[in-house]
Amino acid sequence: MNGGVAMQEEKQALLSELCDVPAPAKINLFLHVLGRREDGYHRLQTVFQFLDYSDRLTFRVRDDGSIHRLDELPGVPEANDLTVKAARLLQQAAVTDKGADIGIRKVLPMGGGLGGGSSDAATTLVALNQLWQTGLPRTALARLGLQIGADVPFFIFGHAAWAEGVGEQLRALDPVEPWYLIIVPDCQVSTAAVFADPQLTRDCSPITINDFISGRCVNVCEAVVRRHYPPVAAALDWLEQFSPAHMSGTGSCVFAAFDDQQSAQDVLDMLPDPAWRGFVARGLNCSPLTAGFHEQG
Repeated sequence: MNGGVAMQEEKQALLSELCDVPAPAKINLFLHVLGRREDGYHRLQTVFQFLDYSDRLTFRVRDDGSIHRLDELPGVPEANDLTVKAARLLQQAAVTDKGADIGIRKVLPMGGGLGGGSSDAATTLVALNQLWQTGLPRTALARLGLQIGADVPFFIFGHAAWAEGVGEQLRALDPVEPWYLIIVPDCQVSTAAVFADPQLTRDCSPITINDFISGRCVNVCEAVVRRHYPPVAAALDWLEQFSPAHMSGTGSCVFAAFDDQQSAQDVLDMLPDPAWRGFVARGLNCSPLTAGFHEQG
């Protein structure tokens, strides 16, 4: 058999077995708001980095065109689930009669600023594009993802990034990959409420990557969240004793970087509030999802 044909058949066989894939968390290493656009969205500058900590999604292809979520998610009806919306968007864009059963093993906290819903949607687009063999390039998947959420294109992009626009204008970046301790306070933060708050700073001057590297940046949403969500403020203040503490996105999760896993674990073992949860994860510049999908382009 021709070697090229054999390799292609082997690749298709591997793709046909794809059923369990990660939807990794992200953190925002800073977040500035430059202004508000006429459509109500805000112009941002931020740096996204992945965490080696993921929801897991399973997919089973259906031939009847139906799309179903197999697992219950408290407070999230199937029709509102971003994985279901992503699957239907891809189905329409690719004009395919394929469907899918989607299973979700959820570990990323909702309303935590770790991008769980957006990551789940991105994983759905990437995985079903392969399973359905619809062949859309990564740029097309990112455009679809932007209809679901501003940070979905980042998860499809698959690399740590300097982000501008509403978060969809991405430039690959390679920050250090420390160990992070992430604390999950006992509350969920409404992103919409944070961005609607009249006291949110919306007039940050644009900064450069060198400014970021030099530490001349903050998360402007943190002050708003501190005022309205005391558990987040308490977690930030406690974690600051051990390493500079930051909030991811609009919260509620807060994080701090450590040189090694054990140092982060030692602090995690000292959490003072039984209502807080936490975990230790390595920062990643390459997504564990898209590392297996280089052919998307």
